[in-house]
Amino acid sequence: MPGPDMPRSATRRAVSANVSRLLPAIALAAALAACTGGPQSRTTPGRASLEHGIPAMTEPARQTEHRGQDDLLTAGLGLDGLRAMAPPAFADAAHPTAAELRRRAIWSSWRGIADLSPGGGYGSLYGSVASVPGREYSALARLPGARQPHRVLVQVPDAFDPGRRCVVVAPSSGSRGIYGAIAVAGPWALPKGCAVAYTDKGTGSDYVDLDAGIGVREDGTPGGLDEAGDLAFAPEVPAGAGGVAFKHAHSQDNPEADWGLHVKQAAEFALVALERAFPQAAPFTFDNTRIIAAGISNGGGAVLRAAELDGDWLDAVVAGEPNVYVEGHGSRPLYDFGTEAALLMPCALLHLPAETLPQPPLRAQVEPLWQARCATAAAAGLVEGGDAAAQARSAYERMRASGWTDAALQAGTLSVGFDLWRAVVATYASAYGRYGIGEHPCGFAFAAQNPDFSPRAATAAERSLWWSDASGIPPGNGVGLVDPKLAPPDFTLPGLQCLRGLYTGQGAEAPRVRAGIDATRASMPRAGLPVLVVHGTDDGLIPPAFTSAPYVAAARAAGRTDVRYWQVRNGEHFDAFLALPAYGARYAPMLPYIHAALDRVSAYLDGQGALPADAVIEARGRGAGAVEAAQLPMPR
Repeated sequence: MPGPDMPRSATRRAVSANVSRLLPAIALAAALAACTGGPQSRTTPGRASLEHGIPAMTEPARQTEHRGQDDLLTAGLGLDGLRAMAPPAFADAAHPTAAELRRRAIWSSWRGIADLSPGGGYGSLYGSVASVPGREYSALARLPGARQPHRVLVQVPDAFDPGRRCVVVAPSSGSRGIYGAIAVAGPWALPKGCAVAYTDKGTGSDYVDLDAGIGVREDGTPGGLDEAGDLAFAPEVPAGAGGVAFKHAHSQDNPEADWGLHVKQAAEFALVALERAFPQAAPFTFDNTRIIAAGISNGGGAVLRAAELDGDWLDAVVAGEPNVYVEGHGSRPLYDFGTEAALLMPCALLHLPAETLPQPPLRAQVEPLWQARCATAAAAGLVEGGDAAAQARSAYERMRASGWTDAALQAGTLSVGFDLWRAVVATYASAYGRYGIGEHPCGFAFAAQNPDFSPRAATAAERSLWWSDASGIPPGNGVGLVDPKLAPPDFTLPGLQCLRGLYTGQGAEAPRVRAGIDATRASMPRAGLPVLVVHGTDDGLIPPAFTSAPYVAAARAAGRTDVRYWQVRNGEHFDAFLALPAYGARYAPMLPYIHAALDRVSAYLDGQGALPADAVIEARGRGAGAVEAAQLPMPR
């Protein structure tokens, strides 16, 4: 057996080799124990115990089999099914089954993350949609002191080798549901025989219809708030409350502050699930199972928060385009630069030549709104200038002075066109302040809406799609953002000024929100832990100048020499938007580099290569044709 002076990776390789040799003996011992009535292992199958270093964890509430036409990676849809514009249908639109919801959630999650367009290169130049048979184990886990649970789900492929135990822990990107990272980790891990542990990290698409009193059960089907005992989100509902509630805004837990703990708890649950799947090979522990954490966007921030936790439980981290906030080095929290972008970016974009911008949908319709923002921002003292051109230049100069690059501004065009900034910061303000339903300090709420944006009750058919289709932050899927401050001439400006004031210190609620933001600040990773950060230089939603670059600089200053940084030229934030011709022509996908990073850190842990060096990768968009391999160079 390995000695105490062996490196961590060498120790685990030795343990895995010994486990492989001992499996026949373990199986024989288990069989003999069963015949004599003795215990089959020193732990109860399916439950981790303090005996081997894991806190007692929730038992899997559900185990499902996925083989044949219903596999783990694509739910049997394959690449053609994932590419289909029409989602998998429900036999009864108002009463979908758990299996139907799962298939549709996987379809939606893939399409929300990956560029699956025929010319985009997925499935030919990179990525996999191999049919992977196996089992899923899921439960609702809860952190100590948390009001609400987070979902955990483990996919165990039939090809999992207990002699080479590996788990990739993948927190959802954005605020997505439990399958929100399937396109990130699944194509890399599952075909290799590694298990994947997912968590929604306390966010997700477990919406609650307050008018009907209906939430979402553990299996994704509807359940009454006063009837079902396995609701994934059961908020405190004030008398007379209506509309829609969801975990990220209304859990009162500020989940972002604990994203690292969500990741670790998902890893612990993976060991529990593996003991359930392979009781003859128990125990599964952090000492004999390789654990790699991988995520993008908010999931990338979550795995970096996991990297700072005490204990030698994690082997490597791959963080793509991470939403991470550190002390100093030019770092800014998402809420700061997000509220700034919501206010100023519509005006600032008018200063950039139109031909330099990727065209958002309905460009002709949004430009008058941008011009109106310039005028109202000037009237509010946010910018200077006597006409739209001068005001746009002032907004642009202010954003550049605060750290925005031209590349980030250009890529942010689509976020402005979809009014994404307002939706994000309205939700995050509620989360950071731990506000309950009806308590938002700027009055924002969420509901199904009429054409005039007035709230209405949701229908059963709308409600049935929320868990599988929703992104975790409205608007979308029939749920809108209700802004009580809407007023002409620039309807959204008053609400945005209120949201900005919660950060800049105006008003009695600002300290509460700022305290929540401060709780999300990251610390440095454990010394010696391999961490590979991957970020597109053109990211306009989570600009690297505010996130990855400061994190890496802080890590270097703290002596963390195993933190490496890949900067991908022409990489922006949303691979899924590359299906839009103007975006696919100029931007490169990020998923190939996430999977390549996983390849490199895995080889390093196997002793088959050095830890990847820092790199600036000269990737480029596909132009007018299909993606070619030369457009996606990989670091040597």
